[in-house]
Amino acid sequence: MGTHRRPKPPSRARIATLGMAAGAVSLLPTQSQAAPQPTLEDVRKQVETLYEEAEAPTEEYNAISEKQAKLQREVDGARDRLARKQQEVNELREKIGPLAAAQYRGGGIDPSVELFLSGDPDNYLDQAAMLDRTSSRQADALRAMQTKQRELTQERTDAQKRLKALEETRAEAAETKNEVQGKLAEARKLLNSLTAQQRARMEADQERDDASAGASDSPASYNGPASGRAKTALDFAYAQLGKPYEWGSTGPNSYDCSGLVGAAWRTAGVSLPRTVKQMYDAGRKVSKSDLQPGDIIYWYNDTQHNGMYVGNGKAIHAPRTGKNIEIVPLDSMPFFAASRP
Repeated sequence: MGTHRRPKPPSRARIATLGMAAGAVSLLPTQSQAAPQPTLEDVRKQVETLYEEAEAPTEEYNAISEKQAKLQREVDGARDRLARKQQEVNELREKIGPLAAAQYRGGGIDPSVELFLSGDPDNYLDQAAMLDRTSSRQADALRAMQTKQRELTQERTDAQKRLKALEETRAEAAETKNEVQGKLAEARKLLNSLTAQQRARMEADQERDDASAGASDSPASYNGPASGRAKTALDFAYAQLGKPYEWGSTGPNSYDCSGLVGAAWRTAGVSLPRTVKQMYDAGRKVSKSDLQPGDIIYWYNDTQHNGMYVGNGKAIHAPRTGKNIEIVPLDSMPFFAASRP
């Protein structure tokens, strides 16, 4: 999965530069002035940046988790096959036991049977032919045993390979999860450094910004021009309005961006891949001028953020940590592409 980071608006870059400059000045030892406290706007921009930077590794985590689930199914299947092969080998050993006993009663255990029962049957058939001391019945039974033993060894090798791959994805998922949680923890630390009054003011500023941008997370029913499967998907998405964004989540109480899109289309009988990148790669691309309600919108790039077009120049999406599923103007973020499931 790519590690593209969302482009930052010029104003944010200027703020970051000013913030760094201010930080550099504050490091100079002076007796006459304390280090300047970051402004509320500085904190808000830093928190927003951290939330945005957590989105790309969130999608990476989703891809790894999907791979991990697939490997887990393969490991479970390999274990089942291994158990069946072991049972088959055990049953053949039980059948061969009476043959060896009969041979013993008739004048001692055949050396080749003794060799086999010692647990190393690979060279048995060649030796048996050379010695010419084994009945065809014993040869058939031991040939079957040798085949099953080889199959068992192969199954064990395959299971070990799959298990190793599973362990590697678990380690990779843990590392990516730590990256996301680290950024979110840093954002929470910044927010916790604010007074209650400052937090209230920040929330009020956010609500004002959302209102001016035309964003809404109030519960609503879809009444646009979509029909068929697209309408079913949008009906579901609208029913999630106001539910919180949560990284890595596919519902039903919270969603990340691709989790919402996938869940909505799943209700319409369409199975989409898990991540933004996979949805982009799999979808039929449509131009911005040909958008239809239900189309998947990709903002910024092909790996980071998506939502669904609802018509009338608007889209529904799960935005980022700290916000709820909402309806926003299509151009409230840089439009990258669109695809149709």
